[in-house]
Amino acid sequence: MSNTPLSGLPIGRGLIYLIIAGAAWGTAGAAASLVYRTSDMGPIALSFWRCAVGFVLLLAVRLLRPRPRRTVSEPLARKALRAGATGIGLAVFQTAYFAAVEATGLAVGTVVTLGAGPVLIALGARLTLGERLGRGGVAAVAGALTGLAVLALGGEGATVRPWGVFLALVAAAGYSVMTLLTRKWGRDGGADAAETSVWAFAVTSLCLLPLALVDGLLPHTADPIRLVWLLAYIAAVPTALAYALYFAGAAAVRSATVSVIMLLEPVSAAVLAVVLLGEHLTVPTLFGTLLMLGSVAGLAVAETRGARREREREREPMPA
Repeated sequence: MSNTPLSGLPIGRGLIYLIIAGAAWGTAGAAASLVYRTSDMGPIALSFWRCAVGFVLLLAVRLLRPRPRRTVSEPLARKALRAGATGIGLAVFQTAYFAAVEATGLAVGTVVTLGAGPVLIALGARLTLGERLGRGGVAAVAGALTGLAVLALGGEGATVRPWGVFLALVAAAGYSVMTLLTRKWGRDGGADAAETSVWAFAVTSLCLLPLALVDGLLPHTADPIRLVWLLAYIAAVPTALAYALYFAGAAAVRSATVSVIMLLEPVSAAVLAVVLLGEHLTVPTLFGTLLMLGSVAGLAVAETRGARREREREREPMPA
């Protein structure tokens, strides 16, 4: 099967969507830290409100915009399967990640979750989708993972706890399944990324609601207006906007490339921590950031060249 996306989105635009999504995800951490300073809201409750309000925003946009004409109507059962699988994968990813951070700390939880993701996705894409990374791709993934480790672990002591590592691997598995399924449906054609985003967030919100009730759904705060603005930002930018771009881009770009580009999240978070939160720019932070940015740029160039070569082969006349 050709690697040309049947989703209708050009490779270049898909890469841009993913870069914006990764950078937007990185702002969620800084905004969440301000939420925690403003109120007693817990991480699971924050994740629930993030997904629930994000669902409302995505649904409103979908209802207001003109619907494109579709020549083939997709069966309802297939739509439900896509939304359910994506929503459960997203819920597992977020919940297990938060639990991993609580169990073994932010640095180790982040490194294991985001570091295992590209490896699991590369293996899954090779076994289920027939996508090859090539030597350059393997080198880029290795460079990105090295940069992630330096960025997250270089500036602080880290404690590794087996239970926390296991939870981080569960989170990585949920993220990997979500990414691989999105890519498969994009290659098969007929999948509406915007519709998948909307109903996936509905499923995720339902999955997170019981945990959020235990965590404390309604927070106490001395500054409710500021809290509402922060929650609105988290739901709108690093959630509704970022995930809509992520699902659209992930349907058009190779899965392993998607996973590495999304490592821009900790890079964006590190930059915001220095610029807005007053943290010091350390040598490990600078080195890890540059290494990850170089790896992302290398994979993006390779992805674009591969798509160009694929189009050129398709234009070649068939032998008589």
